Amino acid sequence: MAEHQRIHPVHDPEAPQKPTVPLVASGYSQSDRGDPAEIYPPFRRTIPMSDLKPPKTRSCWCRCLCWTLSLLTLLLVIIGIIAAIIYFVFQPKIPKYSVDGLRITEFNLSNDMSLSATFNVNITARNPNKKIGIYYESGSRISVWYQITRLCEGSLPKFYQGHRNTTVLDVALTGQTQNATDLLQSLQEQQQTGSIPLRLRARVPVRIKLGSLKLMKWKFLVRCNLVVDSLAANDVIKISSSKCKFRFRL
Repeated sequence: MAEHQRIHPVHDPEAPQKPTVPLVASGYSQSDRGDPAEIYPPFRRTIPMSDLKPPKTRSCWCRCLCWTLSLLTLLLVIIGIIAAIIYFVFQPKIPKYSVDGLRITEFNLSNDMSLSATFNVNITARNPNKKIGIYYESGSRISVWYQITRLCEGSLPKFYQGHRNTTVLDVALTGQTQNATDLLQSLQEQQQTGSIPLRLRARVPVRIKLGSLKLMKWKFLVRCNLVVDSLAANDVIKISSSKCKFRFRL
């Protein structure tokens, strides 16, 4: 009985070698025909990224601020030019006021302890301007005060004051003060010294006339500090001191 022979493979160095690199490249698969087929990556929907920028609120605010400052600067320049033209052409001067006389027709204490007062005040208004007139409008108010108490009040008449004009006004002021016992006692004590301080306040609406142009309404504010020797009715009142200050506003 013949012995079974074992056949062992013998490596022939001259035999052709099988390729060790795969015939199908990575990323490809083989089709039915044996040709490599391209494998596409899975579909992914791409959303375009919008160019997001921060809101330009700061730049808009800066632009508005610059425009506002520019307009204000331009307005100030225009006002300055107009004021310079008015000053050099019309040469405005401040009006002057003085209290030259005071006459008291009533100043007595009633049975109900109220003080009744009637003053006639002589006021001199001077307009030193050559080319500027002053319209004194209605609605003025003049009052005489002792310390913090208003003794009487009245108003100026409506009139026009021309160039380089001096106008003397006789203004009647009336008033009544309730519970004036202490006030009258203080006035009598002050009268014994021969020096009674009073204050006159005037608030007058006016219109300025530049040549033939009538400007908008202004307010003249006049404050006068007076010192008189007596407040006796129907007596000659001597004004020992009279100092007036003037200012104006819209």
